Parts: sequence; C-alpha cells; structure tokens
Amino acid sequence: MDLSIVIPAMNEAENIAALIPEIEQAAQSLGLKYEILLMDGGSVDGTDRIAREKHATVISQKTRGYGGAISEGLAAAQGDYVLTMDADLSHDPAFLATFWNARDQGELIIGSRYVPGGTAEMPAARKLLSRILNVFFGQGLSIPWKDLSSGFRLYRTSAVKHLQLQSINFDILQEILIRGYAQGWRVMEVPIRYKPRQIGSSHAKLLRFGIAYLRTFRRMWNLRNSIQCADYDDRAHNSKIPIQRYWQRRRYSIIEDFGSNHGLTLDIGCGSSRILSSKVRPIGMDILINKLLYARKFGRPLLNASIWSLPFPDQTFDCVVCSEVIEHIDSGLKPFLEMRRILKTGGTLVLGTPDYGHLTWRMIERIYGWIVPGGYADEHITHYTFKSLKELVESLGFRVIQHKYICRSELIFQCILTNSTGNEAPSSAQIDKDKTAT
Repeated sequence: MDLSIVIPAMNEAENIAALIPEIEQAAQSLGLKYEILLMDGGSVDGTDRIAREKHATVISQKTRGYGGAISEGLAAAQGDYVLTMDADLSHDPAFLATFWNARDQGELIIGSRYVPGGTAEMPAARKLLSRILNVFFGQGLSIPWKDLSSGFRLYRTSAVKHLQLQSINFDILQEILIRGYAQGWRVMEVPIRYKPRQIGSSHAKLLRFGIAYLRTFRRMWNLRNSIQCADYDDRAHNSKIPIQRYWQRRRYSIIEDFGSNHGLTLDIGCGSSRILSSKVRPIGMDILINKLLYARKFGRPLLNASIWSLPFPDQTFDCVVCSEVIEHIDSGLKPFLEMRRILKTGGTLVLGTPDYGHLTWRMIERIYGWIVPGGYADEHITHYTFKSLKELVESLGFRVIQHKYICRSELIFQCILTNSTGNEAPSSAQIDKDKTAT
C-alpha cells in the first residue's frame, strides 16, 4: 500500500460525497495503491453510509475529538505514507501530487498556507488567530515552520506510527510535529491553497481549544528543552542563554583546533553537534538514533554504535574525538581500550569531560541540577579530575600534548598515541576512588 488517506469527519455527508471522487481521481492519476480511511466521530447524517458507498473504509472513533481521529487513523494506516486532510472541502485533493513529489525531502510534510506560493482564503479574524497561534508556538518553541496548524499533511508512516501522542483536540497537529522533530525526522513545508468550509459550520470551540493548546505548549516546551531532543546540541550553539551559547561555541572552537588536519576522523558520541560540519570533518557515531537522524543535515557519514564495542578494524583512524561522553558511562576501561585500538600509532585523541577536581565545575553542576532537574547533571555518573584522567590515558600509551578549559570547568585533552599496547591502566576502583574524593 503506497498511501493511506485519513479524513476525520462528523456530519459531513454532503462534503464527503463530493470529496472522495476527487481524492480517487488524484490518487489514480499518480498510479498509487491507496486506501481512504474515514474516521467517523459519531455522525447522524449518513456520513458513514455515503463513505462506504464511495468505497472508503469507515472507522468509528473510540476516543473523542480531532486528536482522537488522527491518532486512530495513524494507527490504522497500512500505507507507506499517510495523508491527513479535512472533510469540509477546504483541502484540495489536487495538491496530492505536490505532496507526493516532495515525499523524499522530509518525513513530515506540511501543506502550508504561509510559505511563498501558499494562500489562505479566510475571514480576517480567523486568519489573525491562526497567525497568532503559529507565531506563539514557533517563537516559543524555537521552530522555523510557518504553518504549524495546518492539518493538510503527508507523513511517512514509520516516522509517526509509534509517537506517544496525548492531545485530543486540534493541538495534536503541533504535538506530532514537535515529537517527530525530537525524534530527528525532517520537516518541510510545501505551498497549498486553502479555502474556507464549503458546506456546514466549524465544530471548533475556541475557549476549550485554547486551553488545550496551552497545555500542549507546556508539554512540548519541556520536550524541546530536554537533552533527549534530537537537535539539542545544534540548537545550543545559537542558544538565547548567553552562557550556554558561549560554552557550546568555545567547545566547538577547541575541538576544531585540536582535531583538524589529522586525516580520517571519528567523532564518538557526536549527537547533533556542529563539530560534524566543522573543519574536523569526522564520521559521526552515536548510540542515540534520533540524534543521528537529525544530524543528516550536516551531510557527513553517520553510524549507530556503542563506544563499548567500536565496529572498526584496528588502527583505522588518524584521529578520534570523544567529547562529553566518558562521564556518562561506567568507569570501565573498555571504552578507552577501544579508542586506542582503532587509532593508528601516532594518531590524535581529542578527549573532553568535566573536571571534578575544580570547585568551579562542581558549583556549576549543582546549580544546573537545581534549575534543570533531570538534565545532564544527573547523567554524569563517572567523575574525572585532571590528574586521574591524565594518568589513565598516559598508562594506555598516550602522551598529553596540550589541554584547554572552558570556564575552568570542562577539560579537553589533545593526546598522541605513542604506544599502541600501553601499560596497565588504573583500575575502575581507582577511578571510583577519585570520584569519591571529589
């Protein structure tokens, strides 16, 4: 099945009678194998009967509201892609070709009224409310799209099938976009022509929906600002918070200085960092697939793998970058041995982690933990000091060439592998002893 077309409807019999033949004509002209799913919200005017007569599959909603219709429609869809559209003839099926031709450019494609080429034939008051809503969500959540409230969309089914959606009203449109974006899926807009309802009246209840939008905004704000969001590192580079912006850019500058001009490079735990687009030009590797999905924008080779078992032959790389990773994992030696194994003798290791030997960092981390509960502070499970980390890497055959700090807190080493066998490294127990001491 190429395409599932999901249409929420309640008492839309006359519109459905006109809409379905237009959909069929548009889909057949593209040679698509398709299904039409009409999500019936309890119609009493024969909407379900007419839809069946027009060969649509009618699904009676089990949950209420527009959000319930969309959630159940996405769950029931069998196509590789899902097109959602309104039943009121405000969405022209002729635009199906525009969506279908753009399907390889993004996993979530919005039919937009507000990008160049798009139009909206709406009363002035409704257009104003629409604009306010889109600016509120766009600016408040730092997302670039112009028409977050458009329900005329094409989704890649695998991108949205398993999203944990909570909204039951029209705010599900914003929730799908934010949750999909947080998973690393690409979002793009294509221009459409939007017409007002042709038959019937709107079912929207302004006050009730306004409250729902505010609740969804709060939940999506928490998601957008969490470290789990796919674009967290990239977004922090231009953060509105001066210290966060400085910190990211200073790290970028140091790593670019230490890691450039060394040949084939691997960035372990790359996340969505702009190091991928720097002069270092590394292969990116991360254990979190959503970060890698987002990082496709940088145009570098990407790999989903773990630092505990690097999937490369011995002595593959001229340089390995490992920044803000080792404090997030247990204090075993295997990750360090793996990094040494894949480096060529004479290769460069750029290694960054907070220095728990400095009071500055310990104060910053405690304050950050108060401000952002559940943030990075809670994920730092192994604490290194300058002394303990230097001794560890030197025992493994590395020589520390230079080091730099960010605000006397984050330590970044540039090391050269002089001996690919190394000596007996400090034990995990010794590292834990340092952790306790600090």
